[in-house]
Amino acid sequence: MAKYRDKYILEGLDEIPPQMLRDLDLAYDVCKYLHDISPCEMCGKCCHQPNITVRDGEVERIASHLGMSRDEFIDEYLYRVDDRWLFRKDGKCRFLGYDGRCRIWTGRPEICRDFPYLVAKFMSRVYLSIVNGTDIDLSYMEDDWPCTPKIKNFVEELIAEARKKREKLIRSL
Repeated sequence: MAKYRDKYILEGLDEIPPQMLRDLDLAYDVCKYLHDISPCEMCGKCCHQPNITVRDGEVERIASHLGMSRDEFIDEYLYRVDDRWLFRKDGKCRFLGYDGRCRIWTGRPEICRDFPYLVAKFMSRVYLSIVNGTDIDLSYMEDDWPCTPKIKNFVEELIAEARKKREKLIRSL
């Protein structure tokens, strides 16, 4: 199983071919740009997503942030699916406060920092749009998320620019 940037799992691949790596870099750049120009508005919408992943290397850090041992944190807040940890939750993340704010903001997992721009679902759609020359499918995004209009306003232009860069790279090889 290949991993891109040590976090995006590319199932069915043992390694990433060079052209695919360049295309993934283009998609990542689009996603990273959107992430950088749209800081989190702390709306709490992402805290209701079905799977909030905690990477192995984050377990100790978050437990420490909460003043818990690693084992206590795992027992109380996590469960294992395949090779990843997921937050136990009932409809929303257990760390979403009544005020709609994250109670572990400074210690939150990377997926929470990345959402929605640098998560696999969005990144894969940007990648496919760049490579296939198709419109990006954003039908899964809810219009009441503050980040959705920002994405919809900028992503097509950014993808068009990435396609041009891709064409130049292909011609130069």
